[in-house]
Amino acid sequence: MVDESLVNHDDGTEVRFVEKQVPVKVGPLSLVFEIMLWVLGVIPGLIFLVKKIKAKNYLRGLQQKIQQSALQVDSYIEQRAVIFQNAAALLKIASDLDKDVMLKIMMYKANGKVENDGLRNEVWQDVQSISKSINVEFEAYPNLKGHKDIADVMSQNSYLEEQITNAIEEYNKLALKWNQDIFKWPTKMIVAARNGYTSRIILLNK
Repeated sequence: MVDESLVNHDDGTEVRFVEKQVPVKVGPLSLVFEIMLWVLGVIPGLIFLVKKIKAKNYLRGLQQKIQQSALQVDSYIEQRAVIFQNAAALLKIASDLDKDVMLKIMMYKANGKVENDGLRNEVWQDVQSISKSINVEFEAYPNLKGHKDIADVMSQNSYLEEQITNAIEEYNKLALKWNQDIFKWPTKMIVAARNGYTSRIILLNK
């Protein structure tokens, strides 16, 4: 079973998310099950073999979709980081506001592992935190809204926030589907276990 927790949002809703990547494992009974199919006859054994091939192809396809979706989220995270860095400079916010987060993002991008869901979640939450700080600063000084460069940066920030929200929703939809499918016994779970698959961590979109 996948480890899950509940997150309470500001609007009172609860969202389930996977806390860590859980490897798929099957016990000896799965092997006994497969052997019994062949004992019952060649046809049951062949039917299950075909099902496993289909399941393997399906999971590979879903995995590729997740990786593409993750790359899209990563791209938006990087763009968002640049935007709030520019905003911080224009608003003259202290430089130590974002240096640690920028370093983490650079290390994250250099790592280049899209399957590192936990780090992606951590980086994204840092980006959100900095973005909120910048928004607070911007709203505190209404006269700044008339400054073209600042207004443009804040507009870009709002646009990217909307785009990444959509990207994260798409990623989470695929990740949830993956987490459900890899633990469906017997076919998909057996295939997932033998290919060393793990569950995916859901990105918190708050």
